Amino acid sequence: MRLILTISAILAAVGLASVLLRPRAARAATLNVGDQAPNFSTNAIAGDQTIPVRLIDYRGRRVVLYFYPKDNTPGCTREACAFRDGYAKLRNWGITVFGCSVDSADAHRAFAKKYGLPFPLLLDPDKKIAKAYGADNGIPILGLDKRVTYVIGEDGRIAAVYPHVDPATHANQIIQDLGADKPRPAATASVIPHASASGESQEPEDRDIE
Repeated sequence: MRLILTISAILAAVGLASVLLRPRAARAATLNVGDQAPNFSTNAIAGDQTIPVRLIDYRGRRVVLYFYPKDNTPGCTREACAFRDGYAKLRNWGITVFGCSVDSADAHRAFAKKYGLPFPLLLDPDKKIAKAYGADNGIPILGLDKRVTYVIGEDGRIAAVYPHVDPATHANQIIQDLGADKPRPAATASVIPHASASGESQEPEDRDIE
């Protein structure tokens, strides 16, 4: 009996190891500064609204795209609230903020409402965005995104990468690195761009997510 229990424990450990290690090998690589940011088209939760978001529509402004594991968890809540508290400074400089995780629309909506998040939370149920940005399977056994942030420049290229994030201080780090802690004399355009009458962007789309 003792031998059977030992063998069972070994098999269980091997099985768990295979679950943990296999997704790591399948992860896409983290993007580098200078890479073209993969375009995406999805819906996002903005307050009580569901809005369409296309990255190409934000060409010409800086975008902070931060991936996080899960709504309403302690670290993710601290990070989101820090971005909320610094959002006015970022918006004053015309900088757009998007949060992204694999959570459902209902989870995003409840999270945004509970903590008064003023920026959109992207929906990525099939992980296409996370895979394109190398953010998928940060917690392999749970299938959750890892915590990584990208700053996308006005030209649509990766301007900065933050692969190691402290949820409590990250938003302030972004604000300082982008110079948003300084006053800006000129007013900026709205964070959410208006679609053209035809609904088509004037910019060429490259590196689209299939």
